[in-house]
Amino acid sequence: MRSLLPPEYIVRIDQDRCRRCGRCVRNCGFGALSFEHSFWHRAKELFQGSTEDLQKVIAHVEEYVPDRVVADNRKCVQCHYCVTHCPEGAINIEPNPLAYKANHYWLPHYQKNIVKQAESGGMILTGSGNDKPYFSYFDHLVLDACQVTNPSIDPLREPMELRTYLGSRPKALEIEQDSDGEPVLKTKLTPQVKLEIPIVFAAMSYGAISLNAQKALAMAAKECGVLMNTGEGGMHRDLYPYADHIIGQVASGRFGVNPEYLERAAMLEIKIGQGAKPGIGGHLPGEKVDEEVSRTRMIPVGSDALSPAPHHDIYSIEDLAQLISALKEATAYTKPVGVKIAAVHNVAAIASGIARAGADVIYIDGFRGGTGATPMIIRDHVGIPIELALAAVDDRLRQEGIRNQVSLIAAGGIRHSGDVAKAIALGADAVAIGTAALIAMGCHVCQQCFSGNCSWGIATQRPELTRHLNPEEAGQRLANLLRGWALELKEILGSLGINAIESLRGSRLRLRGVGLSEQDLEILGVKPAGR
Repeated sequence: MRSLLPPEYIVRIDQDRCRRCGRCVRNCGFGALSFEHSFWHRAKELFQGSTEDLQKVIAHVEEYVPDRVVADNRKCVQCHYCVTHCPEGAINIEPNPLAYKANHYWLPHYQKNIVKQAESGGMILTGSGNDKPYFSYFDHLVLDACQVTNPSIDPLREPMELRTYLGSRPKALEIEQDSDGEPVLKTKLTPQVKLEIPIVFAAMSYGAISLNAQKALAMAAKECGVLMNTGEGGMHRDLYPYADHIIGQVASGRFGVNPEYLERAAMLEIKIGQGAKPGIGGHLPGEKVDEEVSRTRMIPVGSDALSPAPHHDIYSIEDLAQLISALKEATAYTKPVGVKIAAVHNVAAIASGIARAGADVIYIDGFRGGTGATPMIIRDHVGIPIELALAAVDDRLRQEGIRNQVSLIAAGGIRHSGDVAKAIALGADAVAIGTAALIAMGCHVCQQCFSGNCSWGIATQRPELTRHLNPEEAGQRLANLLRGWALELKEILGSLGINAIESLRGSRLRLRGVGLSEQDLEILGVKPAGR
């Protein structure tokens, strides 16, 4: 069927500046660029005269008709790899200016998707997080600052504590004295994991992203004293040296889950839901399942990795409690066990049940959370913002007197250190970043992760593309990002007149709403600016 869709982007190549080095042609994962098959190439193939005559023809034609790079605009996804790596800066990519008839209801986006489905008869897949212009509550919250009566603190001259711990905390500590009169902690503490910065890398599985990308995340996590998450794809052997800084995920497909995997991870996480696709399972296309992915996930080469929407052994809070208990028992009660859920309308009640089921950590993923592949209709229309979900959960757990039983991780659209501080003030113990981490490694959010053609070497298993990502360099970029955010968080704490991130946790009095309705302010538990 001939496609009626025009190209989304136009590739502009300055032929005067182009040196014909071929770097863009070789490195485009989508095959959008190629050398034009010019006349002299055809002459070489077809010329039947003598070698001497052929050389004369080639010399004459090359002088006037040099090779040039041309683009197949229909294949371009605007990932900008060619733009970034062109040594002459000769490439630019622009949205196709083709105008649709103005219609405020039937927007071009909807028209394009209808044509795509009319031609394919399938679901429209996408990657990354919800990019629709929904209201951003983070952008309408501002932080307080100290002035005269409560002076601020200079982080350059006074110590600032960003360290936090994930795990269940006791309501109180009991101290007793030993035979020498020395104080001894009587309360038995549950397992904890330490974060030097209140940030973890979000779950991104091997298969969805390349091994080089996972290595970069693991290296940065170890260097900065934080955690990365395997996602639902198991743990590759190359990650074993970093296992003390890795969260091992147990998803509905149980891919890569075995006793060694459970034992090596610093913490375990049961994945129930994901912000980008609440209520549905996962799908890794078979073309991304090579021998290494097959060995790590424990599935056949080339087979689709399908995660069921529910865990088939979890249909109640009691069932979840059994799995939490089983994982703790399997690891001799030495590791915290968390549960990841999507932010949905009744998230507070769900979180309360999870806390009572024995979870040590609850990871809440808002609807801006990213993914490697999901139906666009689900990503764009299911779930709620992390800000509202986090505030509701923190409130519910405090009202029930069980807030200290669990740590809360907030995820789904954390873009900068300001969002980190606001999420912690709303009740989070730490945040998780996924898309921000990918951008730090080079991702330009073209949202084609599901295709396996990522030119940046991140969301692909093609060897000729994965080599584009140097794990050491990418790991350093990630570490630099975390250090930069850590410095900014210390400045924020200093401006608030506090010197520890724990003092900000759940302190909504340090937040004010700008342009929010009374209902929004009530749910978030913050006052309007000016009061």
